[in-house]
Amino acid sequence: MSRIGKQPVPIPDKTKVEVSGPRITITGPKGVLSFNVPADIKVAVQEKELVVNRASDQKKHRALHGLTRALLNNMVIGVNTGYKKELLIVGVGFRAEVRGKIMVMNLGYSHPIIFRPPEGVSINVEPKENRITITGIDKQLVGQVAAKIRSFRKPEPYKGKGIRYSDEHVRHKAGKTAGSAGSSAS
Repeated sequence: MSRIGKQPVPIPDKTKVEVSGPRITITGPKGVLSFNVPADIKVAVQEKELVVNRASDQKKHRALHGLTRALLNNMVIGVNTGYKKELLIVGVGFRAEVRGKIMVMNLGYSHPIIFRPPEGVSINVEPKENRITITGIDKQLVGQVAAKIRSFRKPEPYKGKGIRYSDEHVRHKAGKTAGSAGSSAS
């Protein structure tokens, strides 16, 4: 049996779970998320816990068992505490600002990059620290937005300029040297 799938998902006090057929709706202090459960997976609410069961021991059902439990756990955490990703902008002249709901970034290109976040995701920029904070209740959507913003200018390995995750380590390459040691100038 799936080690992840057989663990029940605890439901906090302020969270409400509705199971209606294949659709599960989880409501919490931060918002509402819904999910369609795959056909052969059964979800039940038992004593402040969500319990996930599968129809058979087929490989497909075993994979969906753990996946469904993990997605439901992420939803419960999201509607209660939310998710946050932080990005750092590294580079001289690289900056970002939020104008209304639109983020405008100057990343060394000939034009500014304008990014409108999807519904349910909020972006905050600290201009002094060049830090972008992305928050929301949907873990997948927050991660996807962070990856999209990072893709506008990925960190390069020579000087490390670009947009990186706050906990990301960028390996630096040596690059070219000014003069080679073995050559003679005759």
